[in-house]
Amino acid sequence: MSAPGTPSPIPDIPTASTASAYANGETVPRGRVTAWALWDWGSAAFNAVVTTFVFSTYLASGAFLSPELAALPDDAPARVIGEAQNASVVGVALTIAGVLIALIAPVLGQRSDGSGRRKFWLAINTGVVVLAMIAMFFVAPGQEYLVLGATLLAVGNVFFEFAGVNYNAMLVQVSTPRTLGRVSGYGWGMGYIGGIVLLLLLLVLFIGDTLGVPDGGLLGLPTDVDGGVLSVRVAIVVAALWFAIFAIPVLLAVPEIPASARQNRVGFFGSYRVLAQTIGSLAKRNPQVLLFLAASAVFRDGLAGVFTFGAIIAAQVFGFSFGEVLTFGVAANVVAGIGTFVGGWLDDKVGAKAVISVSLIGLVVAGTAVLFLGDAKGGFWICGLFLCLFVGPVQSASRGLLARITPPGREGELFGLYATTGRAVSFLAPGLFALFVSVTGDTRFGILGIVLVLLAGLLLMLPVKVTQTAID
Repeated sequence: MSAPGTPSPIPDIPTASTASAYANGETVPRGRVTAWALWDWGSAAFNAVVTTFVFSTYLASGAFLSPELAALPDDAPARVIGEAQNASVVGVALTIAGVLIALIAPVLGQRSDGSGRRKFWLAINTGVVVLAMIAMFFVAPGQEYLVLGATLLAVGNVFFEFAGVNYNAMLVQVSTPRTLGRVSGYGWGMGYIGGIVLLLLLLVLFIGDTLGVPDGGLLGLPTDVDGGVLSVRVAIVVAALWFAIFAIPVLLAVPEIPASARQNRVGFFGSYRVLAQTIGSLAKRNPQVLLFLAASAVFRDGLAGVFTFGAIIAAQVFGFSFGEVLTFGVAANVVAGIGTFVGGWLDDKVGAKAVISVSLIGLVVAGTAVLFLGDAKGGFWICGLFLCLFVGPVQSASRGLLARITPPGREGELFGLYATTGRAVSFLAPGLFALFVSVTGDTRFGILGIVLVLLAGLLLMLPVKVTQTAID
């Protein structure tokens, strides 16, 4: 403990919480676990529709070129370079968002610990994400709307990460030490299943242009650029409502952690001093935790690059239409969901590190193969689905590993630190993607930047020896 009058690096918080009861042998009601996982199910609306398969692809398309470039054939060099520059704008916006998350997330998580308002902040942050998604409807085609679209994408990412800090911290409230890996995997798996259902719904009703569904979906909405790509914009609004609806169960069914009198409560800016002391304490007591946070920061940024730029590469390099991108998204979520459920089971059997390391190797191999596919759509389908098989297990095992080594009552702060370390280097994947695209003038080579980040994360993870015990 610290000397009297100085903030404790790891302040004591009473452990009379749901999590501590479960640690003593009580079981978690199945309905409570499902209610928690439904937030993951609903979050597919942002992850799949906004970040990965629809909105980011829309921003990087020819819909936002200048009139002169838009009039050129699709394969005209100037038009190709213009679309690549649009993709770079998306990368820059996400880089800025990453900086904001890195600066703010750990403090918000720290201040929520012991406050008894974890669900309150989950609701607020989720609400902001939903509003940002609804506002995306007003991002009409035209070069003048590109910055607005990129800004809304950045805002959505910032508050989605803030919501994720509170949501991930609730993992210990809906699992036991023996089921933590499976519950974490169940949540991620539900997210992928939710993505499948939502993408199919949007594909059939609004997007179409594949699987026998006419362009514009069964509702026949306009899809041409001059018509405002109305089908895409309406689909994003539907996705926003989807997220809002499925975010409600966790707020109703999972009990709030009780408020507790945390020692040495400090102001907002003083929280940064406490954060620094927490990091110092971790460095002394369990430096392997910090090494894990550093490694996960790098490889999770690579995963973010896969989500954000994978669909852009599919559209610009391999000629996927919006409908084909969504069709691939459905298949990708099926494969990723299978990988996540299996990975969660293996997590409890062989350990999180083994799951993470093997999955990263698979990601590096699949990502590298994309460079040598030419313009073959079939090859992209094979490599892309192989890559998706390993994405979920990395995410689930990382979340589960941190939950296992976090002292009771400190979940918000350490998951906030988890978000910060993940975002402290969040310029890597978007930055390297933008760099390789800008230098080569070819969106394909952006994948090389993402692969390098994943490889660096793997190399940092190999020496990690984090035991799955509390650090207090």
